[in-house]
Amino acid sequence: MENRISPAEQYFFFGYYDLQPFSKNGKYHLAHRVDFMNRLHGPEDEAEIGIIELDTLKYTPITKTKAWNFQQGAMLQWNPKNPDTEIIYNALVDGQYVAITEDINTGKKRIADRPVANVSRDGKYGLSINMSRLYDFRPGYGYATVRDPFYDENHSKNDGIFLIDMETGKSKMIISMQDIWDFSGSFYGGIDKKMVVNHITFNPSATRFLFLPRDFHVPTKEIHHTAIITADLDGSNTYLLSDYGWYNSHYNWRDDETVMFYAKIDGKDRGGELGNYELRDMTRECKRIGRDIFVRDNHMSYSSDGKRLLWDSYPDADMMQSLHVTDLSTMQTRSLGKYTSMRPSCTDVRCDLHPRWNTDSTAVSFDSTHEGYRGIYLINEI
Repeated sequence: MENRISPAEQYFFFGYYDLQPFSKNGKYHLAHRVDFMNRLHGPEDEAEIGIIELDTLKYTPITKTKAWNFQQGAMLQWNPKNPDTEIIYNALVDGQYVAITEDINTGKKRIADRPVANVSRDGKYGLSINMSRLYDFRPGYGYATVRDPFYDENHSKNDGIFLIDMETGKSKMIISMQDIWDFSGSFYGGIDKKMVVNHITFNPSATRFLFLPRDFHVPTKEIHHTAIITADLDGSNTYLLSDYGWYNSHYNWRDDETVMFYAKIDGKDRGGELGNYELRDMTRECKRIGRDIFVRDNHMSYSSDGKRLLWDSYPDADMMQSLHVTDLSTMQTRSLGKYTSMRPSCTDVRCDLHPRWNTDSTAVSFDSTHEGYRGIYLINEI
């Protein structure tokens, strides 16, 4: 049974399914609070960042940021190096998006020169992409205040993927958008395309990372293509794990070599059907998982021991979303609940459940609108 942990009749959410909202000691849960819920965020809109004390459900605000969106918030998460006392979030400082690491007790801050899109599990590194460009492509995933300085370039050599040293806050480009185009632009048969990186994550040991390059067109938002590309930490040894011609959506790393995707992976012995697949990096190995279970797109996360999969669904025709846990050894699936989703004004402000494990996979939190407003909910004893 779920319990709401955010205050009633207000608009609270955490954000994405692959970020960690729980402190390691289990005392706190991170949160965003906003003043509206059914329109896109604009350049002047701020999100408040705060902490919920799980024993008392007391909410304490910490700061505000203009570097946020409804799907992933401000990339708010606990710092893996200090998972009980430091948080990481993106902010706008002096007209630039940056990442801030802040001690919740002292207020002491370290500022990185770029925003984070992902932080390694050891907290040493961050990956950064162009959040302004992402707003032009999918407003629910980008930031609204700063205009993309490369707006008029389809694939700039000065924009791309950056590696951040989270201790010093210094970043360096490791793959440019031009590099991405040179690597995979042949798919388009000589037609130039505007490129963006949408999602990006380290593998568990941060020896390699995965990113999803996509093409797009402003303002028509024509149908885009998505590839899966992996690379070493310095941007070398790029590998096309899945091509632009196939469908590639949500994913989660199981281990350093294996990643699960909801996808349609064509080719010999690769299925050719929409579903959950485990792909092995740097190989053509591919295995369909739960053909009769994962029949719709889902946000999935492995438990800390890799034995269970937490996943959700998009709303069905009756605007109902469901939440499940699957034992990967037996494929037995347990329903954790079904929740009514309020119909959004546009896709980018929808409220996905985005379920998240706590650090030892004994509890789950998720976002929902089933009480008539955005709230954060907790299920214990999973």
